[in-house]
Amino acid sequence: MSGQCTNRYDGDIISHSVLTGMKSLFQGRRGQRVTIERLWYGLDEWQFGDLRLPQGARGRFPLLVLIHGGFWREQYGLDLMEPMAQDFTLRGYATFNVEYRRVGQKGGGWPGTALDAALAIDHVRQIAESFPIDLERITVIGHSAGGHLALWLAGRYQLPPTDLLSGSSLVTISRVVSLAGVVDLEEMWQAPHAREPVTQLMGGPPDTLPAEYKTASPINLLPIGIEQVLVHGTHDDRVPLRQSRHYLQKARALGDKVTLLELEGADHFHLITPNSIAWPPIVAAVCEKPNHLNR
Repeated sequence: MSGQCTNRYDGDIISHSVLTGMKSLFQGRRGQRVTIERLWYGLDEWQFGDLRLPQGARGRFPLLVLIHGGFWREQYGLDLMEPMAQDFTLRGYATFNVEYRRVGQKGGGWPGTALDAALAIDHVRQIAESFPIDLERITVIGHSAGGHLALWLAGRYQLPPTDLLSGSSLVTISRVVSLAGVVDLEEMWQAPHAREPVTQLMGGPPDTLPAEYKTASPINLLPIGIEQVLVHGTHDDRVPLRQSRHYLQKARALGDKVTLLELEGADHFHLITPNSIAWPPIVAAVCEKPNHLNR
């Protein structure tokens, strides 16, 4: 299994063509199975995640914590990330696909949605007491609004002590992979199609909540001191590519280790679709080196 996970990206901006029709690496492993456990990290009906573990392998597994997108709205759930979870579990990873309270649900919006993300990552320590999870190898992967939450989780320790959400996670996040993540909420609010969902998340526009927008935007929490991989399609019409480019520029200027992988021709949803022609570079961006798996 681990032989599929090769070619980590490291460097500046990397452009990769996804128009060449490469076959998905998912082929040829259909007979393999995974174990799925639904685990609650809170008392609310939406405070849960699905843990997948590879069957037939020994040792403790590196963990991928997956956070779905959907503009933080209630109609979009963790099913968006299920194909990714299944694919990477078959590659030898444990995956924890997180659900959380969203806009339109009781407790959803800011700060409740962020609090759920923080509770979920903290719960990983408890999960490792019952399941073979390697707490030294935790990667958080978020797509779109989930990318926003993933990067925010890694940087929330930079929040002022007076902030309700300030603090460090109970586990150490080794790195973050942001798939077309929203990194600057005020800039995102400027996009006509995103103005309503961002306003709903935050409870108002930026001019009425400047402090909240500042502390809720990952770009304002830099530097965060861990490896970050940004992946963005050049044909993304939901989250502008400039979000990742601006984040890269500021993060590198502040000394963070960040890579931006630009996928030529990829749209917003190619990044979470295992059968898409964008998938091989996504796998390469996410995977650890083979000799790190199942050690």
